[in-house]
Amino acid sequence: MKKKSTVGIIMVFVIVLVASQALFTVDQTQQVIVIQLGKPLEGVYGPGLHFKIPFIQQIVNFESRILVYDAPPTEILTKDKKNLVVDNYTKWKIVEPLMFFKTVKNVMGAQARLDDIVYAQLRVELGQHNLSDIVTVTRSEVMSKVTKASADRAHEYGIEVVDVRIKRADLPEQNEKHVFDRMRAERERQARQYRSEGKEESQKITAKADMERSIILAKAYKEAEKTKGEGDAKSIKIYADAYNKDVEFFEFLRSLEAYKKTLKEDTTLVITPDSKFLKYLK
Repeated sequence: MKKKSTVGIIMVFVIVLVASQALFTVDQTQQVIVIQLGKPLEGVYGPGLHFKIPFIQQIVNFESRILVYDAPPTEILTKDKKNLVVDNYTKWKIVEPLMFFKTVKNVMGAQARLDDIVYAQLRVELGQHNLSDIVTVTRSEVMSKVTKASADRAHEYGIEVVDVRIKRADLPEQNEKHVFDRMRAERERQARQYRSEGKEESQKITAKADMERSIILAKAYKEAEKTKGEGDAKSIKIYADAYNKDVEFFEFLRSLEAYKKTLKEDTTLVITPDSKFLKYLK
């Protein structure tokens, strides 16, 4: 009885072992190929439960989702002979697992191949543009061309290149100081130009203001002299009219004014008694 139970347990264990080796499940984020004696079999297994020959066939899992490869920064020469350190990344996915396995084997092999492909396309495309264009206006257009060209090259490895982007584009460290000095010199040149233009404009404004001031003062002086002349003419006319009306009274009045100004306190005059000045004091 014990012998039969032992045999039964062994048979159950063998059945479970065989079943575990024969059945396999594929997650919805993966795709699987079967390897038999080191050679891949045709067909790709999608999500679900599948069967394989135990101990003879093995499975290899591949991601079906989009993967990201962050490439190390590399130097690229632009059209205007400037070295540019480009840090880029690539979004890619495995679309043909059998071809992928036959050509690059695994993800690390795929990344090494992508590194060569993307770098070559970046070097070609960026080499056709000036540095200023790459960092300002044409980057999006350039990266679209790089993505398309890289996708065409990578298709033969069972890879689909979804997108290639530049994270950072800098000048090499040894060129940064030179570029900084050149930028500073350019800014100083512009500052001098602005100061010169400002000084010139200030001189124009000052000269215009001085001219307007001189014109205003000249007009004011002219008006003042004109008014003063008219006043003097009216004064002379008034004096003349008054003198003509009563000459004797006018002479008397003018003599009194002269006495008032001349004969002040502690004043001594030496004149003859018959002087006309004393006419109205006799």
